[in-house]
Amino acid sequence: MKLGDVPKIPLAFAPTPVERLMRLGADLGIELFVKRDDYTGFGGGGNKVRKLEYLMADAVARGVKVLITTGGHQSNHARMTAAAARHFGMHPVLVLRGNEPFGFQGNLLLDRLFGAEIEFLDPDAYFDLIGPRMQAHADRARERGQEPYIMPVGGATPLGALGYASAVRELAEQFAALALPAPDVIVTAVGSGGTLAGIEIGLTQYWPGTKAIGIAVSGSAVPFPDRIAPMATEGARLVGLDRVWRPEEIHVETGYFGEAYAVPSEAGNAAIKRLAMQEGLLLDPVYTGKGMAGLLGLVEDGTIPKGARVLFLHTGGSPALYPHAEQLAKL
Repeated sequence: MKLGDVPKIPLAFAPTPVERLMRLGADLGIELFVKRDDYTGFGGGGNKVRKLEYLMADAVARGVKVLITTGGHQSNHARMTAAAARHFGMHPVLVLRGNEPFGFQGNLLLDRLFGAEIEFLDPDAYFDLIGPRMQAHADRARERGQEPYIMPVGGATPLGALGYASAVRELAEQFAALALPAPDVIVTAVGSGGTLAGIEIGLTQYWPGTKAIGIAVSGSAVPFPDRIAPMATEGARLVGLDRVWRPEEIHVETGYFGEAYAVPSEAGNAAIKRLAMQEGLLLDPVYTGKGMAGLLGLVEDGTIPKGARVLFLHTGGSPALYPHAEQLAKL
């Protein structure tokens, strides 16, 4: 089966734009482009929409009535999954890591507007509780005669990863239309790993000379490459590619997430201010701010060499700016 043969339901406002960041690129001594997947539109936009195009096709085909997923308080994936559930007449259930907040802002506010049923889990016990709690919601749905669908954090499955194999194909067509050579490097924030897995699949097919670098936005009990390599391998099999990734082939930088997931970092906040002031581009403190901080750091230390052609994948997330308004205003 080829990529175009895998069932999907169009949701993204695609193709999303590619912009050149002239001033920042000149300062860094690189050619710098940004893929604006913050403009995917559906459910407030962001990269998860591309994964949901494939995952929701699967859910609709199964006759799902209750859609269950997880993430942190400011999870873009949780917000867009809730929107997708409502779009297809399903009931969204979000089991989120973190204690119940005093107020609902950012993505949490949008979750509420989409009418999601939300359960909050103690962050220290989350990894022990999340599997049983999502299964409990699924069991209750079946008792009511409703078909449930448990979607892993970030939509990070081999099927969901195909959203970013498709995005690389879109990018290759855009660069060709502009008569631009393929970038040397694609840089993106990495949370659950599905986006980077999909990029790896897409690069194998459409831009084999381009390298991918992920910037971790959190720590991980399981090393990111150990999770991403098998996801990419299995995703490739879905589209008929005989390609096996080894963990050492997956490049993820882990020095830029700061204190923890969803906790703003000093370098991430500086990147947010720099991009806003220099390019009028909004990043967020949970994902893209840390991702851009990684890109800046890798240019500074020479991992990304001067003169390189670099594409930054903007994965969205601007709703997460607002819960941190007091801290960011001090910048």
